[in-house]
Parts: sequence; C-alpha cells; structure tokens
Amino acid sequence: MTPADTHRATAWQVQSLAMGYPDDRFLDRLPLLRAATRTLPAPLAAPLTAFFEHVAATPPTDLAADYVATFDHRKRFSPYLTYFAYGDTRKRGLALLRFKHAYRAAGLVVDDGELPDHLAVVLEFAATGDPAAGRRLLVEHRAGLELIRLGLRETGSPWAHVLESVSATLPSLGRREREAVARLAAEGPPEEEVGLAPFAPPEYMPPPRGDRR
Repeated sequence: MTPADTHRATAWQVQSLAMGYPDDRFLDRLPLLRAATRTLPAPLAAPLTAFFEHVAATPPTDLAADYVATFDHRKRFSPYLTYFAYGDTRKRGLALLRFKHAYRAAGLVVDDGELPDHLAVVLEFAATGDPAAGRRLLVEHRAGLELIRLGLRETGSPWAHVLESVSATLPSLGRREREAVARLAAEGPPEEEVGLAPFAPPEYMPPPRGDRR
C-alpha cells in the first residue's frame, strides 16, 4: 500500500465517522479523529479540521439537531447515494442490492438497521473493506456527491467540509461529470412511473422519511 493509499483509507475512515449521527460515542472519539486528521495531506485534512473545530465549539444538542434537520428532513442532502441516481424508483432497489453484493464479496455484512448506500457506510467499506470497490462506488455516484457538497456549501452547513474532503480523495471532475451534476441539479432524481412496483424485496428499499437515523 502506497502512502497515498494509506492517506485515502485514513481519510475515508474519518469521513465515515464524521457523516454519522453525532452521538456521545462520536464526540468521545473526537480527539482520536483530530489526531488522525493531522496525519493527512492538506487537501484532505484542511476541510476535516474546519469541521472538527465547528464540532468542538458547538453544544452537542445543537449539533445533533442540525444533523437531523440537514440529513433526515431535506432530500437534497440525502446521504443515501442511490437516491440521486434512481430516486424512489424500482431501479433503486436493484442498485441497493449491488452495494450489498459488493460488501459481501469483501466478507462484510451491513447492519440491517442501515441501508448499504448511506455515505458513511460506503466510506467505511472503502476504508476497511475493499478500497478499489469502495472508490468505484463513490465515483459511480459522483454526481450525487457533488450535488450534496454544493448544496451544503451554499447553505453554509459544516458538513460541507466533510464532503469537500471526500471529493479530494476522488479524481477531478471531467466535462462529462460536470454535465451530469448540472443535469441532476436541473432535473432532480428520476420519478417512478405510475403503477410500477419495486422489483427488489422490501427490506432493500428505502425506509420512510423520518425513520433514517
């Protein structure tokens, strides 16, 4: 593993925890996360440092309320990557299966309490499971990631820093990727055609809004 690979894996691990719900366990890990961040190159570390400074300066109840308001109540910031590519259509259920299969191929089993396309889960997989497969999943859903990043930055959300660090671990956006981001921003995720039921089993479909934390 090269130094660049090690840095990416460390960054993905830190980013994964930063994208989770900011409970007491996360706050207890803050010194360790900040120490790990200091080992990273500036493009990966600087955004995370800014995020952790915000966390340290914010009352835990305010931080938790901000997280819920941002990620649980606003679809434009959904941390579920397949939502941006497939909306709440039957194709999304099949895409979720692909994530599960990738994890199982690496010998990992996702907790049934979380969908496999949650950004925190994908980052954890990239960090500790199969880096190549994890990076591929992130790249495949780059348009959604960029839309989240741009939206969070526009609203001044502290989690924009985390998405900026994630983006720094991936290849630079090319013309095709920029066009995909612009198209997604203009048109939004796909909508299901009337009368079509999901093909995937219910357990692989997204839970109702308000039940995703």
